[in-house]
Amino acid sequence: MLDIKDFAIFESQTSFDFKGFLIKIGSYWRWFLVSLFIAFTIAYQVNIRKEKIYGIESLIEVKEENNPLFTSNTSLTFNWGGTSDQVQSIGTTLQSRSHNELVVDKLQYYIDYLAQGKYNMVDAYGVVPFYVAIDKSKGQLAGGLISIKFLSDTEYQIKIPFESNSVSLIHYADNSYSTTAVAIGEFVKKYKVGEQVSLPFLNLKLQIKDNPGFYKGNEYFIRFNDFDGTVSGYKGIIVKTDDKGASIITLGMQGTNKARMVEYLNATVKMLIKRQLDSKNQFATNTISFIDSTLVAMESQLKETGNELKIFRKDKNVGDVEDGGIKFSEKMLEFDVKRDEITRKMAYYNSLKSYLKNSVDYAKLPAPSVAGIEDPNVMVNVSKLISLSTQRSEMAYAVKSDKIFKDFDNQMVAVKNVLLENIATAKASLQYDLATINSKISESESTIKQLPDDQQELIKIKRKYDLSDNIYSTFLQKRSEADIVKAANLSDIHFIDPAKDVGGGLIGPKTSVNYVLALFLGLLIPLLFVFGIFFINNSIQNTEDVSKLTQIPLIGVVGVNREISELAVFDKPKSALSESFRAIRSSLQFLYKKQHVDGAKTLMITSSVSGEGKTFCSINIATVFALSEKKTVIIGLDLRKPKLFEEFNLSNEVGVVNYLIKQKSLDEIVNHTQIPYLDVILSGPVPPNPAEMILSDGMRELIEELKQKYDYIILDTPPVGLVSDALELSQYCDVTLYIVRQNFSKKEMITLLNNRVKRGELNNTSIILNSFENKAKYGAGYGYGYGYGYGNASYSSGYHDEEIKNGILSKTIKKFKKNK
Repeated sequence: MLDIKDFAIFESQTSFDFKGFLIKIGSYWRWFLVSLFIAFTIAYQVNIRKEKIYGIESLIEVKEENNPLFTSNTSLTFNWGGTSDQVQSIGTTLQSRSHNELVVDKLQYYIDYLAQGKYNMVDAYGVVPFYVAIDKSKGQLAGGLISIKFLSDTEYQIKIPFESNSVSLIHYADNSYSTTAVAIGEFVKKYKVGEQVSLPFLNLKLQIKDNPGFYKGNEYFIRFNDFDGTVSGYKGIIVKTDDKGASIITLGMQGTNKARMVEYLNATVKMLIKRQLDSKNQFATNTISFIDSTLVAMESQLKETGNELKIFRKDKNVGDVEDGGIKFSEKMLEFDVKRDEITRKMAYYNSLKSYLKNSVDYAKLPAPSVAGIEDPNVMVNVSKLISLSTQRSEMAYAVKSDKIFKDFDNQMVAVKNVLLENIATAKASLQYDLATINSKISESESTIKQLPDDQQELIKIKRKYDLSDNIYSTFLQKRSEADIVKAANLSDIHFIDPAKDVGGGLIGPKTSVNYVLALFLGLLIPLLFVFGIFFINNSIQNTEDVSKLTQIPLIGVVGVNREISELAVFDKPKSALSESFRAIRSSLQFLYKKQHVDGAKTLMITSSVSGEGKTFCSINIATVFALSEKKTVIIGLDLRKPKLFEEFNLSNEVGVVNYLIKQKSLDEIVNHTQIPYLDVILSGPVPPNPAEMILSDGMRELIEELKQKYDYIILDTPPVGLVSDALELSQYCDVTLYIVRQNFSKKEMITLLNNRVKRGELNNTSIILNSFENKAKYGAGYGYGYGYGYGNASYSSGYHDEEIKNGILSKTIKKFKKNK
């Protein structure tokens, strides 16, 4: 007898079954193959449809260039603040919106030139045989594809599909938008090459490039994009400094069209050189502008004094008059020139002071040397102030950090304060010089007043003329110097390697990455699915599940019946399935011997729920006993849902129910079968009170009477998980077989079985695992040492009939017959 302590409940075990999980993964190998095939197919399609990505680079050097004509008298150069500052400023400028707006506008990169590729539209810039010249002041169709098909070398057709009655227009003159009405449908019109296209939604002129090649019959597309959106795309230019050389900058771009990137990289550097040179010439430009305005006034004044001198000399003996006052004229000219120099310096300082106090943009300050100021402190600080102001305005479009702007503002305030102190000191010195020279002029004027009136008048006129002429000549000389300096200035930015398409440069798409990702996903998706099934599926899968959940002995494993008939042992006595029932028979005989059962032996077969194979196992266990020439009888005691009669093609009109209600005798309810030594007692008509009938004395009498006639009595009972009939019948049985079906029976039912055995409701219970497949949805290769006749092919060869798997038709017929 089994002790109650042997029946521990094992459902609380939470250890993960790695072996089972791995075997379950292996059982779904077809899913993994399908998943991998789909994943790699998708990756392949993505790779062949995705446009190739290229990388283009340009190399430039930042080297501070000094003007070869720079002297102390021509200090009109502009300094950005050294090479290190320039490198940082260049990187910021290249990625700024204002700079890229200039480049995009110059190249007109807001116009897309496209061609139809194998899978999608491709950028055909540099390949198309034409370009379009647009009227920026007029609207262009925004965002829509415009087909250009060449009907001949000199004629083309424009085709535009309109899906609504209005379209959006973009005006590149001010980047504004408007709308215009159109007719729904396809607009088609022909034009000559070079002919002006003037439409409410299109204003351009198409021109053929030099050496266009063959293009007749080809179709291309153009598209007008948003200007700001296009600029934003080019702000992502890659700027890297060389670790080995701080003044070396590598510019890079990535995209699908190498010709477009090459042109843009070179154009952006050229634009940078131009802007940097313009900034470097800012002093010279400001000075030239100041001198030009001064020369206009001085030229008028010089002309006026010249006319006055000419009138005075008319009808006079100028030689006699000049002889007496020539020495005074030369002396007064010297004093006037010195006073003018001091006055101009004072005026510059006053203007500079006012500018510093009232303005925030110092980029237009003229050079101090234009006023004759050679104070190095003033010149350096003015240059520094212009540099800071220019850099701040450049960064306004690219940098959003308030801290950086505050740093610039603080530096400019510091420079302004130093300049104001320089101005105060210089003005004090100039005031003294001005007082001294005014004193000397006053003395000379007192002496001149003693000369004759004609000589005084001539000296006065000539004094004004000589001063104007001297000032005019001085400014002409400074303007000439400024022009020379401006022309001789060199940019600090130089090309080392301009951008060029030399072949190669392919950086994407990363086909290998896509295939690796496909491999990963192709394995992961079914793995997750199997993982979910493994945890969601709570059914019995194999013998190990049974052994983990209970210590009730497992005495047999029955395979899947692939035949139409349920009489598997009788139909194919040499099959592996038949051998498994013979192994169960041997185990039952051992149990009967252990229980010391003599004479007729009873066996009850039950399960948790319907569909686990109780009737199938009952029939075939009875068959193996009958084949050993033991008189065997099967009693169909599932009074609620009789099924046994179907398997033997019998009528269920008479059976156990008729015997229990005293309608029929035992001989009248016994049915002989085609299997020798095997009889069947059906359940009979469905009674209204099956449980009470099983509890009646008639059942005991039936069992006692059968024991007199048969060696083995097999009870096919209802499931114990649904009704209590089998529990009432256990008192008549020597051994109880509990059927568990693979992938069907729930693990919770084993708990129910454990509890019933512990309470003594079922006696001498053993378990049979039914419908077991080595390659079921859990895996293959489970070994078990019960000797169930489940050997491999080499072992079973010569002993078992070769099993032929039924096709879909046979399975369908079998299912139909069962449900008939």
